[in-house]
Amino acid sequence: MTNQPEFMSKTGRHLIVGAGSIGSATAVELVRLGHAVTVVTRSGNGPTLTGINHVACDAADTDRLASIASGFDAIYNCANPPYNRWVSDWPPLADSILGAAESANAVLVTMSNLYGYGPPEAIMTESHPLAADGRKGQVRAQMWLNALAAHDAGRVRVTEARASDFIGPGLGDTAHMGSRMTDRVRAGRSVSVVGNPDVIHSWTAVSDVARTLAVLGTDERSHGKAWHVPTSDPVTQKDMVHRFCRALDQDEVKVKGIPRLGLRLVGLASPMVREVLEVAYQFESPFVIDSSAATAQFGIEPTPLDDTVAASVADLLVTSLP
Repeated sequence: MTNQPEFMSKTGRHLIVGAGSIGSATAVELVRLGHAVTVVTRSGNGPTLTGINHVACDAADTDRLASIASGFDAIYNCANPPYNRWVSDWPPLADSILGAAESANAVLVTMSNLYGYGPPEAIMTESHPLAADGRKGQVRAQMWLNALAAHDAGRVRVTEARASDFIGPGLGDTAHMGSRMTDRVRAGRSVSVVGNPDVIHSWTAVSDVARTLAVLGTDERSHGKAWHVPTSDPVTQKDMVHRFCRALDQDEVKVKGIPRLGLRLVGLASPMVREVLEVAYQFESPFVIDSSAATAQFGIEPTPLDDTVAASVADLLVTSLP
């Protein structure tokens, strides 16, 4: 990373909504940079580190969240409603967080993904049209359009980070390269993945997401724009699984693809799997982002894939100790 601009050295107060892998990593990164951080969750739980405070709140409670947000310099939307309830849960939650940022005169930094683009016909850049025809993609696209409209109206300053599928420490069993995959690799068992295991795909490191969010919330050059999180060159799902095999000192396991018909059959009993059908295209043809804009503007270089895999394995081995 290049040296931080002078104005980025100023410490501030930062409010993070959500304490999943991204919210937690961002909180830790902001504290590392010297900022004061408060994390909002329903339970009031989150990463335990000196410099991080916790508040229990339903972030969809507009008045309560706005009261908590008073005096903060930036608010980070790192929330993640249940996958099968995005259509119902995201709009009121996003509106509440946007309203809190507006009332606090704080920068709103939204953590997003690539769903809003829909099936790509080329490498995706930030100027790629938001042309999703699926419900989840349309919800994510509308969240950004609403925030940008408020920004353009002068009501609030907003920015957004977009990442591809995550790799890195702390991912659960719902992530494509999370604990479900690593558990099978450690047992020497085959791994089943969505779509075609031999199609290239962009993978974004959790650590790079956290670094990018911290910059977006402290650098005024980010305002009014969406940014792709700096991401390494794409590799196939099979390649990613085999990188984990090597890092775990295991023989390469067989990697099998689950076609749409298989997803439909499993989805008969699993609402979460049914939701995957809408975005299965991401693993059926090349799904690649260009993240050079953020690297050029902010000097953030993507972490090499093998370094992220090594960090994931180190975390896995520590958390699995008796």
